[in-house]
Amino acid sequence: MSARHPKVFRIRQTFERPLVEDVAATVRTELTRIGVAQRVQPGQSIAITAGSRGITNIATILKATVDFFRAAGAQPFIVAAMGSHGGGTSEGQRAILANYGVTEAFCGCPIRTSMETVVLDRTAEGIPVHFGRDALSADHVVVVGRVKPHTELFGDHQSGLMKMLLIGLGKHEGAKIYHRAFVDHSFDTIVRSVGRRVIEKGRILAALGIVENAYDETGLLRAVLPHELEAQDKELLALSRQWLPRLPFDHADLLLVDEIGKEVSGCGMDTNVIGRKRYEHWTEEHEFPKIKKIAIRSLTEQTHGNATGLGKSEFCLTRVVEAMDKRVTYINVATACYPQVAMIPPHYDTDRELLDVALATIGLTEPPQAKLLWIQNTLRVEEVECGEAFLPLVRERSDLTILTEPRALTFDAQGMLPRTMASGAGHRSG
Repeated sequence: MSARHPKVFRIRQTFERPLVEDVAATVRTELTRIGVAQRVQPGQSIAITAGSRGITNIATILKATVDFFRAAGAQPFIVAAMGSHGGGTSEGQRAILANYGVTEAFCGCPIRTSMETVVLDRTAEGIPVHFGRDALSADHVVVVGRVKPHTELFGDHQSGLMKMLLIGLGKHEGAKIYHRAFVDHSFDTIVRSVGRRVIEKGRILAALGIVENAYDETGLLRAVLPHELEAQDKELLALSRQWLPRLPFDHADLLLVDEIGKEVSGCGMDTNVIGRKRYEHWTEEHEFPKIKKIAIRSLTEQTHGNATGLGKSEFCLTRVVEAMDKRVTYINVATACYPQVAMIPPHYDTDRELLDVALATIGLTEPPQAKLLWIQNTLRVEEVECGEAFLPLVRERSDLTILTEPRALTFDAQGMLPRTMASGAGHRSG
């Protein structure tokens, strides 16, 4: 135990919780609703996209989509649609899908991960429209993807179905040229310009949008036809923003994050949750929350060493740096034209030293009185460890439940806290 650090207590937040109870049945219902089976001839091939994000129930959603089109007499297969992820290689992307349970054995169809592209057209801005050769070989393409606010992008279209048409189906070559275009043009401009060409010339049959709730559960599934894809992408983004998880307070001195990873967020940790969407180390005037310092404790297993987002923090543990796969990380951030999010902050061998240093940089507040927040990752913020300074604020909030009394942080003999916040700060909550 240490008197140099704030005592902490655990709280539970209450969020809005829309929920799809039967995911596979809802996929079938949605695809039936838009009459898409009537647009497919027996024996025609259907390419179904699978991305690199950690989407809850994604294997079940993809299998249900495969089963639906097979029942309609078609020959479905899955195509990897994930830009530069997995090191920009066929093998790397197949491994990512397997980690999510998306395998040929489970889904009951071939999975194709070629990185080859064909240029379908050029936009008015002169940008080549890359499209995966695997997808182009199919009679029809069905775009499956989650819709949510992006960690850096602004506008009506962010991480969603329209982006999947570009960065996903454009493979590594497309991702490189489109991210370069984002330097000179707004994302909305490019996504509309390229996306409309893909819808027009890429044999897009339908799309299935996924929106998750604040508890990382499937909150909504919606099938859309090509002519409504752009408008529905915008509408689903607004819903996703409404359902996003959030930190319990708008200001904090230090945010301690157990893990970051690509399956948690494209930027390792979601800037829509922590702030810092436009800038690495500070928030815009009207952006919340405002966190003075961020410290990272580990990478997730599923990120495979991709430490994108580490540059958004001020401090980390040395084990984070040691787990970083520089090649995979640097390919990702170079493709995104965003190298600063891979920059390595000062790092320390133990949690004790990490906290000692970080808490000395928050201003005039003495460390025991620091407003500390400790989370597992930015997808899992329904329970949060809070510094004792937050206790009076929590008692005023009906949406927050106190789970423990304030207690001292407990370090082991090596100066480490429990491996994850879920293990409790030396105390398991009920």
